[in-house]
Amino acid sequence: MSQQTIIVKRDVQAEQKADAEVERVRLGRRGTLVVNLLSSPGSGKTSLLEETARHFAGRRSMAVLVGDLETDRDAQRLAPLVPVAQLTTGGACHLELPLVQRGLTALGDPAVDFLFIENVGNLVCPASHDLAEHLRVVLISTTEGDDKPGKYPKMFRTSQAMLITKLDLLPHVPFSVEAVTADAQRIQSALQVFACCSLTGSGIQEWCDFLEEQHQLQLAAYHEPAGNR
Repeated sequence: MSQQTIIVKRDVQAEQKADAEVERVRLGRRGTLVVNLLSSPGSGKTSLLEETARHFAGRRSMAVLVGDLETDRDAQRLAPLVPVAQLTTGGACHLELPLVQRGLTALGDPAVDFLFIENVGNLVCPASHDLAEHLRVVLISTTEGDDKPGKYPKMFRTSQAMLITKLDLLPHVPFSVEAVTADAQRIQSALQVFACCSLTGSGIQEWCDFLEEQHQLQLAAYHEPAGNR
């Protein structure tokens, strides 16, 4: 019996990407900057969001979708500060757009300045999934080691910014800010790099200034007259 091999070159995520683009445009036109925060577990995403919420309190509106395999512990930490919805994957190692959309519905689809998606702690799978974000930010803590960009290149290649966290521990761990920055920017030359410590507040102003700048750029892009595009 003869055999025939048929090669089908098709992006299996094409429909999901198209749906994500529709959602990204909808939220962008409304003035909401969607920020996807990614990292390995324990890098300080929740602590960063707590400090970001305190910084923006009374000046900017924000909401958070918290992704975890189990429990709502991070959501409980954030609930006193901002509207928050828990996205429990039940074992899945990443978030996908339909779950994000359900989270938005649970929040009442709020018209906020910033919508943060705290993704599941994982430097591999989340890099491959578009959640309709306008900005993808990867966190790396000083406790993880400065060799992670080279080990997990897709995460850093698909991000627009890298945030180095837990600077207070820098004197106690073998971590080089210069080395991790160089490694990451070899992979993504346009990557913007920030460093902060949520416990001391160091770098939070610069981080929030960056978010404000990105929000203004987004407003200009989505509200530019059609004839100028």
